Amino acid sequence: MRLSGRIALVTGAAGGIGRAVALCFAGQGSVVIVSDIDASRCSETLELIEKAGGSGWLVQADVMHEDEIRLLYQQIVDRFEKLDIVVNIAGGDCEPSADVEDIDYGRMSANLDLNLKSCILSCREAARVMKPQGYGRIVNMSSLVYRGSPNQFSYAASKGGIYAFTRSLAMSLGRFGITVNALAPALVEVPAFVRALGPERWEMLQKDCAQRYPLGRVATPDDVALCALFLASDDAAFITGQIIEISGGARL
Repeated sequence: MRLSGRIALVTGAAGGIGRAVALCFAGQGSVVIVSDIDASRCSETLELIEKAGGSGWLVQADVMHEDEIRLLYQQIVDRFEKLDIVVNIAGGDCEPSADVEDIDYGRMSANLDLNLKSCILSCREAARVMKPQGYGRIVNMSSLVYRGSPNQFSYAASKGGIYAFTRSLAMSLGRFGITVNALAPALVEVPAFVRALGPERWEMLQKDCAQRYPLGRVATPDDVALCALFLASDDAAFITGQIIEISGGARL
């Protein structure tokens, strides 16, 4: 198995992508620490891991708070004494579909806190554990809108920041045997997004994107998880500082 003996942290493990990543990693032999602000749904993820014969551990954390990120990593080190892989999935758009004149300071700040600052702080703590080990795999979650979006200004800025930060961190940590990469999915069919839009609006959006994407469909959480698995494995030992677009060819 590709991650046998590895200890991995997946934040945002209550959501569709985070859950898919956690299950994928556990299926490849990793002990997976699942973390999310939603302890109930995160517990469901852990149950699925264990039912499939995998091994995991749940730590609730709100990544919008620095002290909770610190405590999350401290608990992991206290229990496992190492951490091989970190996948920073936690995030979301707190200000969708806003015209530039309507950008709200509070929602803009929430986007930066939830998506960018949380990732930076999580990577900071990961580096403190991984540097003495001389080994680590960090995978961050960006989005295809890192290229820009006409109505997702603060979200796109936060995801573009993750790209710049990922490249900077890769430059810094490479000599310690740590790779740092980012994922940039296009539209992904996750339950929370489908529920938020409603079935009719989701169907319209899905069809529109499928017509525009060269591969003719939107992404699944497993599409994202398998790319994360590659970057977290030793198959990608000589890949760092990259942003991988999981987009079905969108925006070519």
